Amino acid sequence: MASSEPPENLSARWWRQWPECPPVAHRLKHVYRDRWVRFHSLPESQRYPAADAEYDIVLHRYNTVLDELFREQEVWIVTTDWSGSSAPPVLSAQHALWNPGARHWTSLRTDENETDPDFIRYTHLFVRRRSWRTGLADDLLRAVADDVAANVMIASLSFDRIHHPYDGGADVLLPTTGERDRLKRRHADWLSDHPLGF
Repeated sequence: MASSEPPENLSARWWRQWPECPPVAHRLKHVYRDRWVRFHSLPESQRYPAADAEYDIVLHRYNTVLDELFREQEVWIVTTDWSGSSAPPVLSAQHALWNPGARHWTSLRTDENETDPDFIRYTHLFVRRRSWRTGLADDLLRAVADDVAANVMIASLSFDRIHHPYDGGADVLLPTTGERDRLKRRHADWLSDHPLGF
């Protein structure tokens, strides 16, 4: 993150784009269905890659969409950690490799309805501003594909475009339904057969 970009500015940008949803990537698809599309990472909706050739397919699909969204632009790379405290944890060495130079952005209660102190958890978001290029986040994307990293987002600086990779695919949110539909048509072979797009 640029040193002049205070965390509250990022939060203001987020809420301007997504006023009905906190910055929790997996919730966006439920609230903004008209701007959301899901792409699967492997043929026949296979969830996890099992060989190098399958990792190549996963990374190709992630990077193809990311290049279309962010070619020659700066992006936010948002990664997540969890703890039982509202204070953000020190990033692990592995997390620091996935998102080098990331700084704490915000922390949220994982479940606002939980009342038992033994089960209250916090989601901590860390962010770094980077210039997008193909392969920039391959280590992170591979960790996502292996379900080692979760709740990752790669987003435009205004947060109007979000790529949320997960183990098995990616949710993409765009500024308009029209843009979403054009992206869907370009990669129709990667869509789910599920009637609701999951």
